[in-house]
Amino acid sequence: MAAMEIIHLTDLEAAINHWRQRAPSGPGASLAPQVAALAAVYARLVYQRSDGVDAREMGDTAMQAWLAWWETTPDTPCIAICSTSQGDAVCKGCGRSFDEVQHWLAYSPVQKRAVWRRITLQGTAWRFNRYAERARSAGGITSSE
Repeated sequence: MAAMEIIHLTDLEAAINHWRQRAPSGPGASLAPQVAALAAVYARLVYQRSDGVDAREMGDTAMQAWLAWWETTPDTPCIAICSTSQGDAVCKGCGRSFDEVQHWLAYSPVQKRAVWRRITLQGTAWRFNRYAERARSAGGITSSE
């Protein structure tokens, strides 16, 4: 990773919850290694009153746990209605910019999640209103986004 790539607090929460379901606490409330590693990063962010962490500062176990969670999320916000091919700077279907659509395959998981976060917060793309049912049936809208 050359440039700083930030993992948002909400993605850490989603990853922690994913691992808590996959590997529930055992006797004595011991945490699975993935949960413990992600929780340590999360606690540091809360203590620092920050909403994101540079992915390079995650630590190997936490980063591998985050990547395993990421693999369970939809890769692309595309709903097969691409207005950038018609000259729009921002796709009406998914909310990504022309550059984001064109370079999506080269993006890292952290970069992809940053785009997902932005378009989800904006909520203006058709995938979030007009075609939300279509996106949901394709697995593209989840409660963790």
